[in-house]
Amino acid sequence: MVTHTNPSDTAPAAPRAEGPILTGWEAVRVATALGYPAVAAGVIARRRPVMAVLETVRADDTTLETVRALRRRFGSGPVQLRLPGRRLAVVLDPEGVARVLAESPDPFTPANREKKSALSPFQPRGVLISGGHLRRQRRDFNEAVLDTSMPVHHLAPEIVPVIAEETNTLLDLAVRSGRLDAGQFTQMWWRIVRRIVFGSAARDDETPTDRLWRLRGIGNWSYLSPDRPRLREKFFDDLYRYVGHAEPGSLAATIAATDAGGAVDPVGQMPHWLFAFDAAGIACSRALALLATHPDERRRAEAEVEGADLTEVQQYRYLRAVMLDSVRLWPTTPAILRDSTEETGWGPDGRRFTVPAGAAFLVLASAFHRDGATLEFADRFVPQIWLDGRAQSYPQLVPFSAGPAECPGRNLVLLVTSTVMAHLLARVRFELTSVPGLSPDRPLPTTLNNFGLRFAVHPR
Repeated sequence: MVTHTNPSDTAPAAPRAEGPILTGWEAVRVATALGYPAVAAGVIARRRPVMAVLETVRADDTTLETVRALRRRFGSGPVQLRLPGRRLAVVLDPEGVARVLAESPDPFTPANREKKSALSPFQPRGVLISGGHLRRQRRDFNEAVLDTSMPVHHLAPEIVPVIAEETNTLLDLAVRSGRLDAGQFTQMWWRIVRRIVFGSAARDDETPTDRLWRLRGIGNWSYLSPDRPRLREKFFDDLYRYVGHAEPGSLAATIAATDAGGAVDPVGQMPHWLFAFDAAGIACSRALALLATHPDERRRAEAEVEGADLTEVQQYRYLRAVMLDSVRLWPTTPAILRDSTEETGWGPDGRRFTVPAGAAFLVLASAFHRDGATLEFADRFVPQIWLDGRAQSYPQLVPFSAGPAECPGRNLVLLVTSTVMAHLLARVRFELTSVPGLSPDRPLPTTLNNFGLRFAVHPR
């Protein structure tokens, strides 16, 4: 069922009481179509067997087609879904994306109700689910430790040798066997992450990251998840242990040296960094698959690496663009959620309407990143758009979100991922052997299971 509220005859420019709304089973059907790929895959911790099934059935096609159908039917939106106990406002146009993200955290707070439920099991005091003055303090602390305003993190001279050691260890094995799979890549990735976050003493200490994975698995169930306070307590004991004996050159040491108010809970910000590094590893492995199957882009990447001193800190502009386009093609955060803290007005003059306070606003990144109606490159791998200004002209392209709540670790993630790729590409050439194959000659699939990636490895 669809309802509309007509504008007043005496005051045509006044806001409508409500805009387009879907109710009843139709609202439930649309919400299910929009959300099932992300929920089934695991919003907080990816379910590996399910990811393989979703790839086979091209599950994200359903989300894209549902958003396209809503646009055809309602125009710019947002269209509201009136669900039991919740009102969901689905953003349908690029201007809406830009507005919701630019006007965060007020009136569009990142501390969304569903997000709080999903993230609380492992980061109950994280900045993403904080509000008000406390959120500002925690955001400032995150930006200080992560060097958000700097193009290169101050720990880069310590990070680059770590990446060199771990990538070379991986490649020694891969060259001997002639192959590399997602499991081997993931093991290397987490060794790098633990050394960056905790220090080299944590390289083989999988306990904190395993506990985090279990807590994230609980977060997948959101409201239905049982609380595991003892597991969470043990996980935080791990974090406090590493910060209490902080190894120089680690993020733990930076935390220990950074002033913070008592309510900030510095150690309580670490779980989200580990969570975000997981997404970065997923995007990095997909970027390698893209380079392995796109010869022109691979040659550009190899040329950048061959002209660089790998022992020094480098920004690798092209490899960073490769990473950005990997996340554009397959967003690691497919659904961006905000809750409105006040009533908001929408629509052009003469057709305006309002969405009430407390609504959940949903931005489906993949529906915008793969929108062939507005992006001629929607289903192609085109790193160059991040270098020639094209990407910046599309406010709906948000690989790291955008606005005041943009990922504070963006530059650190790009430093780590581009440096990992540089060291891998310098020694070997990858050939994608897993299915589905990727090609510059046909549209790229909307769903790609990173856990199923496999490569043949050829020394250069």
